Amino acid sequence: MEPFGGQVNIFFRFLVLSVVFHGATVTRAAVSLELDHSRAAVRQYDEVRSFLGELAKAHPGNARIITLGESDSGEPIVGLEVGSGRINQVVVATHHGNEYGSTEVGLAFARDIAARPIPGYKVHVIPVLNVSGYNRKMRREAAQGRSYDPNRNYPGPCGTEGPFTLKSTRALARFISEKNIVTSATLHTFSPAVVYPWGLSSHDLKTGYEGIFKGLVEEATRESNYPTGNSTELIYPADGTYEDYAFHTHGIWSVLFELGQSHNPSTQNIETMVRVNVPGIRRMLESAPIERASKHAFSGKCDRSLVSLDRHDE
Repeated sequence: MEPFGGQVNIFFRFLVLSVVFHGATVTRAAVSLELDHSRAAVRQYDEVRSFLGELAKAHPGNARIITLGESDSGEPIVGLEVGSGRINQVVVATHHGNEYGSTEVGLAFARDIAARPIPGYKVHVIPVLNVSGYNRKMRREAAQGRSYDPNRNYPGPCGTEGPFTLKSTRALARFISEKNIVTSATLHTFSPAVVYPWGLSSHDLKTGYEGIFKGLVEEATRESNYPTGNSTELIYPADGTYEDYAFHTHGIWSVLFELGQSHNPSTQNIETMVRVNVPGIRRMLESAPIERASKHAFSGKCDRSLVSLDRHDE
């Protein structure tokens, strides 16, 4: 029995040393990857990129930097790719530059998923899509001497304010097609809700997949208890949005998170938004179908009289 006991002792000594070493590594990484949410209102895009770079360095086996393309402001639109599974998912924050609370949740989610990838999945996190708007904390994005609402800039069955007059929206559209994205979460502020298509100018709002979508938003809101439902009914109609585009063009399970209760959240508000939404985003991705919807074209009728209901504030 002595040799066996000796082997066990060696194993436990190795285990303890491994845990201590691993604990020290985690502690050092946690310090360098601390998110100071008090900086949210003044944080610039360079800081976002640096944070993603530090995440990739801290988790080299799990995470790597990706670039979608160049924005109209001449800066690369970067994200973090996590995991190595065959099922591709995406989380996109900050279509609207003034919604910096969504950026903070996006960064916090990137940190969480980099440390704990979802087995079988590859998750792409893009904390800032609208670079120039984010740096100025303005909703719209500048291009060619004008400004546009990025989340009205996609082709839509009931119209658009674009389409694709921005490099950022073209880059995201190309990305979700090339990567065969199956599930998508987009992060916005400021009226708490988690919603699904259709969100356009129509009274015909059934996709045929209401049961699946309701299941996804229920999973997403266990901690937040945000209201859930159809986008048009719960918020207001908006044409040319990414969420409807992703679903009607590709059959992507597209869910929109409206986070918190303000475009100017306090540090405490942001910490709450992170705490109650990061686990919900993860759970929604984990519970989503592993294949795109097979029937996703819009077959209803558009009602142009509803266009005026789009307040352009969410």
